[in-house]
Amino acid sequence: MIPRSFLKLGHAPTLFAAFLYFDFSFMVWVLLGPLGVAIAKDLGLSPAQKGLMVAVPLLAGAGLRLVNGVLVDHIGPKRTGIIGQLIVLAGLLTAWRLGVHDYSHVLALGVVLGVAGASFAVALPLASRWYPPEHQGLALGIAGAGNSGTALAALFAPALARSFGWTNVIGLATIPLAVAFLVYVTLAKDAPNQPPPKRWSAYLDVLKSGDAWWLMFLYGVTFGGFSGLASSLTIYFNAEYGLDPIVAGLFTAACVFAGSLVRPVGGAIADRVGGARALMGVYALAGAGLLLASLHQPHAGVALAIIMLSMMALGAGNGAVFQLAPQRFGAEIGVITGLVGAVGGVGGFYLASTLGVAKQLTGSYQAGLAGFAALALVALGALVWLKGQWRERWPRLSGRPPELIRV
Repeated sequence: MIPRSFLKLGHAPTLFAAFLYFDFSFMVWVLLGPLGVAIAKDLGLSPAQKGLMVAVPLLAGAGLRLVNGVLVDHIGPKRTGIIGQLIVLAGLLTAWRLGVHDYSHVLALGVVLGVAGASFAVALPLASRWYPPEHQGLALGIAGAGNSGTALAALFAPALARSFGWTNVIGLATIPLAVAFLVYVTLAKDAPNQPPPKRWSAYLDVLKSGDAWWLMFLYGVTFGGFSGLASSLTIYFNAEYGLDPIVAGLFTAACVFAGSLVRPVGGAIADRVGGARALMGVYALAGAGLLLASLHQPHAGVALAIIMLSMMALGAGNGAVFQLAPQRFGAEIGVITGLVGAVGGVGGFYLASTLGVAKQLTGSYQAGLAGFAALALVALGALVWLKGQWRERWPRLSGRPPELIRV
């Protein structure tokens, strides 16, 4: 339930615009995954090539999130978002008009789609700066629920590709993007308390803090698992269980919707019990779920249930990490969002690419799933060690009373 105090604070039109921009940007960010079966058939791609195809947008988005994090602090989130959306619209229209004829063209398109993935580093600061610390988890959870756009791609892209051809789906994707752009330009507004721009070298100062590296790693596991699976599951269900691409897309959409819808819940729970405590449950559930999935369940329905629960845990974890970040780095929220988000994209690249390599080398995706399950358990162990330290140090570093720090 949304607290009444939350509704009285902040700027609801900006929060909605940030969500919609994030939602449709993420829809196109993972577009190559739901289209992957059709693309691979036309271009004759190997499993490793399919894995790299869906991983390139994740890696490009990771690097560009750093760029956006810097731009957000220098020119503001609204202007940064406008620039990014125009680049994506122009890139998709160009690819549609000129065509995508070979594997190198697909990888180039993946780089353009990475610009859409970098929307993360814009939408979250745009929303975050309107809300006080006690509502950061919920505000960022609502804005971050835009990662449900990955489900829209899985839900509609395979059927549209069958009806109109996968290259035309690239052109059709510009329609919702244009709608989101108009809403964004009309409703989004930068918060009045924008921090002053820093010297470029000052952004590197954040990396001197071990807390920044830990937050980056934690998000690399939660969002990396979420985005890597969202990009790969259509291919996974098609290859491992022989599902029709449209049915595999529906399975993927179910997993992604489940994970996206609980992101605000994860943020709200973290606001109440502390982000570290919430994340401990997240990593335990996600690690166990991915480990079970790696055993190759005998029926696609069983695999769907297990992966869906894992995605829900990872989705909740995405919200919980960003309950922690503003409490430790409130004055550097733009750059820390870019850094943390970038490593999240790297985590997705790692999972998507290793799934493809595992399939190529072993004939199965299971080794890739088991490897990521191990990472989740490492993150769980790290939090057990870090929680007490953070609870002691963060009030002193932030200058806020200990009772206002929820770790």
